[in-house]
Amino acid sequence: MNEILSWLLDVVQSVDPVLRTLLAGVAILLETSVLVGLIVPGDTVVIVASTAVEGPAQFVGLVAAVVIGSLVGESIGFALGRYFGPRIRASRLGSKIGARQWVRAENYLDRRGGIAVFISRFLPVLHSLIPLTVGMSTMSYRRFISWTIPACVLWSVTYVSVGSAAAGTYRQLADQLHYAGYIFVGIIAAFLAIAYAVKVVLKRTQERHMNRPGDGDANTIDVD
Repeated sequence: MNEILSWLLDVVQSVDPVLRTLLAGVAILLETSVLVGLIVPGDTVVIVASTAVEGPAQFVGLVAAVVIGSLVGESIGFALGRYFGPRIRASRLGSKIGARQWVRAENYLDRRGGIAVFISRFLPVLHSLIPLTVGMSTMSYRRFISWTIPACVLWSVTYVSVGSAAAGTYRQLADQLHYAGYIFVGIIAAFLAIAYAVKVVLKRTQERHMNRPGDGDANTIDVD
């Protein structure tokens, strides 16, 4: 186990740090832009890249790249929703999402406003649909980005911290414990399990807001 894991971590670490950081930023940009997040596993790329972090400079650089990639991706989704939303929704890819998912995203945004933008970053499917849906709504970009920034920062710091901490712990224990690889896997698995549990709780908590129309109060969408 240790030999295989050490080889995998060495392969990731052998990639130039700048290139590794750029790849993570681009991956998360694609994940958070229009519907691509349903295909591109940006969170997996970020976790893998974070296992090779060495020192505070690389940590900060990777977090910054992921935050910037997230913000650019979500801004692209917002702009596409604002100018081409109905066409995208009616496209073949939009149809594959299903009318129910679009309606749920609209209801969720209508009822929850800015908090929907924040929470959607931590929910599957919605993190790709919400920026596009916001673009088709009356919410201003300023309000959208003001909720997006803290969500992206929190998400990025959490993922990079877990990946780098797990790899760092493994490297410290690899020469002392033959089961150090299992500790690494356990840390990642525990994090993913907690992340999944949080997603389930958030999804169930917000389900009632996603499945029924909003209150009809326009101020919940745009107060600017």
